[in-house]
Amino acid sequence: MPIKMRATHTKIKNQANCVFSCDGAAICRILLTSVIILLLSATEAYSVDELLPPFGFRWNDSMAHVEAVLHGAKAKIISREKKENRDVWTVEGLLHPGLKRTLFTFKQRALVAVELQYEYQDWSIERYNQRMGEIRKYFDEKYGTGKLVSRSRDTDTDVIQTLVGYQWMVGATMLELFYFSAQHGPLLYRTITVDYKAM
Repeated sequence: MPIKMRATHTKIKNQANCVFSCDGAAICRILLTSVIILLLSATEAYSVDELLPPFGFRWNDSMAHVEAVLHGAKAKIISREKKENRDVWTVEGLLHPGLKRTLFTFKQRALVAVELQYEYQDWSIERYNQRMGEIRKYFDEKYGTGKLVSRSRDTDTDVIQTLVGYQWMVGATMLELFYFSAQHGPLLYRTITVDYKAM
């Protein structure tokens, strides 16, 4: 073995012995634990302070940028509407299980909201409730316990309507989760929406 390699080997061996000695191991564990706690805290603080819209978009993305990305994803802009001082696009074709359509909202030509509308054909009320629970649990674990903002059942008319909604505030953004159903005789409509909004 050449002298240089022997010296390097000896140095590595001595460092390993130092790290794994009783005192060295205790110090190493303390330092390692501290580093892990700092990294986890930084990651958690970052994720809690910033809620980005889905599909890799960012708040204030321009209409031109959003349109280019949608075109690249082979999604179709079904409609473009003006509502007060906002532009709302209805988009279909973004691939995500159960995703029926997505609404992109722009204010002064900058992205300020994205609403995902999920519909699961032939699902029972139980399956919808289960899915709603799964999504809510995921958001609760990630952003803290959501606030119940709506729970109503309207049976005063021919159309029976149910609405349940939760809300999370994350920094300068809001996340809302809603379940809505409307039934008129044999006709039944159900949807779960997830709404990301920059405040």
